[in-house]
Amino acid sequence: MADEVQNAEGAPEAAPAPTEGQAPRRGRGGGRDGGRGGRDGGRGRRDDRRPRDEDGGEELIEKLVHINRVSKTVKGGKRFGFAALVVVGDGKGRAGFGHGKAREVPEAISKATAAAKKAMIRVPLRDGRTLHHDGRGVFGAGNVTLRSAPAGTGIIAGGPMRAVFESLGVADVVTKSVGTSNPYNMIRATFEALGEQTSPKSVAQRRGKKVSDLIKRGGSSDRAAEAEAAAVTE
Repeated sequence: MADEVQNAEGAPEAAPAPTEGQAPRRGRGGGRDGGRGGRDGGRGRRDDRRPRDEDGGEELIEKLVHINRVSKTVKGGKRFGFAALVVVGDGKGRAGFGHGKAREVPEAISKATAAAKKAMIRVPLRDGRTLHHDGRGVFGAGNVTLRSAPAGTGIIAGGPMRAVFESLGVADVVTKSVGTSNPYNMIRATFEALGEQTSPKSVAQRRGKKVSDLIKRGGSSDRAAEAEAAAVTE
């Protein structure tokens, strides 16, 4: 009787044993292990985040330029491998190239893509569509010439050079390649020429002058020079 009175006054009672066919009671969070929720005992957070690129998650344009199959003669026969050349760009003035070697083609392409992302360079573009001035690049036996073009010209380039300008975001350009047709030398010569590109804004800052002063020396009038200088974004 004393025990019954004590329970009636609010003393905690023991949980009743589960009857046959009744599931045992779970913890506060409803988890199987009595945690605070979630299958892993955490706060219900999922680990399904998608991998992001090294440059902040922006979409990149990847161009496969060349795949070369090589073989090595060993004691048991021939061992084959693959070398890939890839050009990567964001279509907004940044591009890079890289090459990778592996036993399989997909692995070689992934290695080349990772190397290209690490070697991306910034190239100033005029109106976001063409180069600011002509350029020339030489690497080994590769000799390329780049020329800016008016709107509507398109990309007049062939082979590996077209992949570079498409990934870079150039819409109007005229190019000429003299010498070797080796894609590796052509790509390197093209990036040598792109690395020498400068914009009127950077030249004006380096010389301590205004952009309109540099354009005026080309024979333009004051009003035309100021209008053209206002249109220069980089």
